[in-house]
Amino acid sequence: MQRFVDKIVMVTGAGSGIGQASALRLASEGASLLCVDLNQSTLDETVAAIEAKGSKVVSQLCDVSSEEEVNRSVQACIDSFGKLDVLVHMAGILRFDHCDELSLDNWQKVIDVNLTGTFLLCKAVLPHLVKTGGNIVNAASTASLSGLPWGTAYSASKGGVLAMTRTIAVEYAKRGVRANCVCPGDVRTTMAENVTFPENADFDLLTRVMSMTGAKGPEVVAGVIAMLASEDGKHITGESVRMDGGMLS
Repeated sequence: MQRFVDKIVMVTGAGSGIGQASALRLASEGASLLCVDLNQSTLDETVAAIEAKGSKVVSQLCDVSSEEEVNRSVQACIDSFGKLDVLVHMAGILRFDHCDELSLDNWQKVIDVNLTGTFLLCKAVLPHLVKTGGNIVNAASTASLSGLPWGTAYSASKGGVLAMTRTIAVEYAKRGVRANCVCPGDVRTTMAENVTFPENADFDLLTRVMSMTGAKGPEVVAGVIAMLASEDGKHITGESVRMDGGMLS
């Protein structure tokens, strides 16, 4: 399939995990990409893999919680390609804390990156997507749909992303812009594998967040993102697509 020929896609969190898998999937379908991440070395790996596919790619270091850096990254996309058709916003952070031990600073960091970062990206790209009739795919989580033990800040941020995405979908539908989010669960990513659990964590609670079919790689999410961002998803907006192997069924 070549659903993204002549399409310009901005992917955040492109250095690893779902962001990287999405960038590679969209490149394989003909997209030209602006890839954004905080980690230069992993970002370079993604760029090299995309170039090996023969696709056009530009990279940009960006802290998505910084309005200045977000605006600079979006402008880099316009300067490089002249337009923007799709935002795939997968950048985020995860931490686990007992709620009564979660510091305000750590709470704020998660909210700044996951929720405020989503707002800043959407705010910056929407004027360009109105011009192209484009769309947004944001990263929510099964944590936005069900309780995640020790995930007070993360769950709150992803619930906000889900609500924000639906609001944007309603507000911009008549202007030709779609907005959806994916809600992955039990997906193997660098972020999930490197998480630190709080002291005295009751690991029996983790059975609530395990899929019926076993954890899967980020490519299973990338495939759904590609569908939502393509013309195959043209009648889908304001939706949250759950990919959790039946976890919440």
